[in-house]
Amino acid sequence: MSFEDELSKGQFCIPECLACKKIIWPPSEFCDSCNGKTSLKKEEFEGKIIEFSKQNENYFCLVEFCGSIRLMAKMESSPEKNQIVKISKCGMDKGSYFFHVI
Repeated sequence: MSFEDELSKGQFCIPECLACKKIIWPPSEFCDSCNGKTSLKKEEFEGKIIEFSKQNENYFCLVEFCGSIRLMAKMESSPEKNQIVKISKCGMDKGSYFFHVI
């Protein structure tokens, strides 16, 4: 299964190298350090809000996962810097990724 296959099903996964255990981002089937194959880690990852902004009634957050992965995510409630969040919804829409956090 690929990252995009899982994301299109609403499952957020993070690729990890089977050989050296490095987190691979952007997602790839091969490690950019050792060329080992990657496997998708499936769990409820916690992230930290690095920055956020508000547009109309929507909040958009830059969230860091695993100390190195940064994603833009939508949040319905008022965020705080350094707040710990989890992905509540994710997927693909017209070929683009989307993420929501709570």
